[in-house]
Amino acid sequence: MDVDIILDPEMSPQAIAELAVEAERMGIRALWSSNYHQYWDCFISLVPAAMATSKILLGPLAISPWEMHPLKMANALLSLNEVANGRAMIAPGGGGGILGAIGWKASAQGEPWPGRHPVKKTRYPDRRVRGVRECLQVLHLASSGKLSMGYPGEIFDINRPFQMAWAKADAPLIYSCSSGPQMIRMGGQYADGIQVSDFTVDMMPEALDNLAVGFERRGDKPTDFRLGNFWAWHVKTDRDVSLWEARRELIWRGAVIGKEEHILRKFCHDDDEVQLIMDNWENFRKAFWTRSGEIEGVPADLVSRLIAGLSSAGGLDALDQEIERYQNFAKAGLTELSLRVHDEPMEALKLIGEHIVPAVQ
Repeated sequence: MDVDIILDPEMSPQAIAELAVEAERMGIRALWSSNYHQYWDCFISLVPAAMATSKILLGPLAISPWEMHPLKMANALLSLNEVANGRAMIAPGGGGGILGAIGWKASAQGEPWPGRHPVKKTRYPDRRVRGVRECLQVLHLASSGKLSMGYPGEIFDINRPFQMAWAKADAPLIYSCSSGPQMIRMGGQYADGIQVSDFTVDMMPEALDNLAVGFERRGDKPTDFRLGNFWAWHVKTDRDVSLWEARRELIWRGAVIGKEEHILRKFCHDDDEVQLIMDNWENFRKAFWTRSGEIEGVPADLVSRLIAGLSSAGGLDALDQEIERYQNFAKAGLTELSLRVHDEPMEALKLIGEHIVPAVQ
């Protein structure tokens, strides 16, 4: 199993380039740039890294066709791919933080973010699976270099011929961000790989079953299909700092942000604890935007169970159990584990490169 790094969106292009050089030296397979509405552009921020390295793969995760039309997305992807000499990749999806910022959906359930006016109406893109499928098809068409007489999509149209003949490098890897059953099946049919998010080891068999459906629809099982998993990394030399960061970021873990009761039950002793999390959802979010890391109304023991089940956190003594978890991910079918680093990314990379990469590759 390979190891990828998902970067914090606040990292500057120069800082990403410096980290990319070190990551390449340590055997990291790929760097994913994060895509948010108020930070560095997820394509442009990778350009210095592409120019400073020769092996590591580079690409944005996740980007939605409802924020960037698939044809424009293809242009940006292939431009990055040329600079990187064929090492670019991309992972489109049906959601993402930018959609909330531009009015497609509220940033969160309940009250708006501090300083915002209440959201009058929440709009979700229709037919998300279909939309991402069309995006993947356009990206593949553009990457082929062949002339296309447009694209008559049901959601995304292209009304003029297009041919990216200027793109000479090998075609980029095209993933889909696929966590729901339908999206996983679609990704298995149309993508080069999928990225699931915050999946625990016991969730992998169902994901593989859905992938198999997609492969059957595709007509053959690709021999080099990629299966990655977004996973939060908080391990630090200072255990207290690690757990503060993990509490601060817990709102973004899938089981909490999505209010998925069936996932929460894995870490709760009873229905009352599940309901307690649901009732205090706003306090998880408050711990993030106040940067306090303090989750009011939820017992520390329950918070600790959520952190332990949904992320990697703790001091250096946690490394052995995390390595065991990652090895189980590999046995379950992951081809790469995508570790999302947060504060002090170079220190995180050092720990990952020295301890995790040799243990799982």
